[in-house]
Amino acid sequence: MERKVGTISRGIRCPIIREGDDLAKIVATSVLEAAEAEGFQLRDRDVVAVTESVVARAQGNYASVDAIAEDIRVKLGGETVGVIFPILSRNRFAICLRGIARGCKKVVLMLSYPSDEVGNELVSLDKLDEAGVNPYSDVLTEEKYRALFGENLHPFTLVDYVKYYGDLIREEGAEAEIIFANNPRVILNYTKNVLHCDIHTRARTHRILLANGGERVCGLDDILNAPVNGSGHNSKYGLLGSNKSTESTIKLFPNECSDLVLDIRQRLLDATGKHIEVMVYGDGAFKDPVGRIWELADPVVSPAYTPGLEGTPNELKLKYLADNDFADLTGEALKQAIEQRIREKGDLAGSMASQGTTPRRLTDLIGSLCDLTSGSGDKGTPIILVQGYFDNYTN
Repeated sequence: MERKVGTISRGIRCPIIREGDDLAKIVATSVLEAAEAEGFQLRDRDVVAVTESVVARAQGNYASVDAIAEDIRVKLGGETVGVIFPILSRNRFAICLRGIARGCKKVVLMLSYPSDEVGNELVSLDKLDEAGVNPYSDVLTEEKYRALFGENLHPFTLVDYVKYYGDLIREEGAEAEIIFANNPRVILNYTKNVLHCDIHTRARTHRILLANGGERVCGLDDILNAPVNGSGHNSKYGLLGSNKSTESTIKLFPNECSDLVLDIRQRLLDATGKHIEVMVYGDGAFKDPVGRIWELADPVVSPAYTPGLEGTPNELKLKYLADNDFADLTGEALKQAIEQRIREKGDLAGSMASQGTTPRRLTDLIGSLCDLTSGSGDKGTPIILVQGYFDNYTN
């Protein structure tokens, strides 16, 4: 019988993961038990994805606020530090800011506006237009910002992040000065010691700061990129991708986990005889149309994956073929013609017949699907099984 279902994404429940757990064994066992319990079969080119959170937890990749403070003192001098372009997040950045403030005497906090890098708004574009403010050139003090725009609460969290971050810095015993600007050079008028906290634009920001007189310049990826007094760390991403764990500790992005995905793949192959792809995933790369928040606060969607997930989709646009190449066909003749074209498609790079398909990396697409499936709350499904993703109309 012809198959009537395409891609299926399932959340797989597993035990609560603790430091030191055999995660590869737990993941493989959970997927096999779910298949048996729910009565579905595993197939070649299925994808098993594991959220980065449980990977880091199993690794025990945690660090304290004190460890952050110590690294800040060593790398940025412990006096006045410019902290620029952080995202507005209680979970992602506030705990890091606590450690940063604890490690210096004064923080000059420079916020990008009207929104942060991932879309959290400090003020609307309409309000900027009404005030005659040019965010590309105008530098605002906190007083000027308040005079023009008053209090602005985040639409979802209802937090005034300007006040929240300022209070947090002062709670740690540091002086706080807050300014608003989008040109990284501006911070050099206040201090030559700068921590830039942007994620996806960090290489450009780093280059600009060094080229214009920055003396001690670090990104979040330079902080806790090695252990401090035995702390966790991430050698490639530092504090990027970290989350709040407790009021005094963070969970870092997982360290090297290529061996993990290969181990899971082998265990599933041994148990089923099927060649299953495996990946670790973090934030999905998508944008909320209402809040205009771009979800990707992690440095990458997937820090590790099996080789079969490398590359981008190579797909034909069915409606293009139906409306153009085979416009004179209907019914079974149309179906057979499209199936034949799919079988013969080859490399579609640059082809008009592939226009409108999603030109993104497979790991970004599948990771986004997994992030939406698992959610970030109490679903209890840190493992996702995606089936049929690589199928097409001929399967």
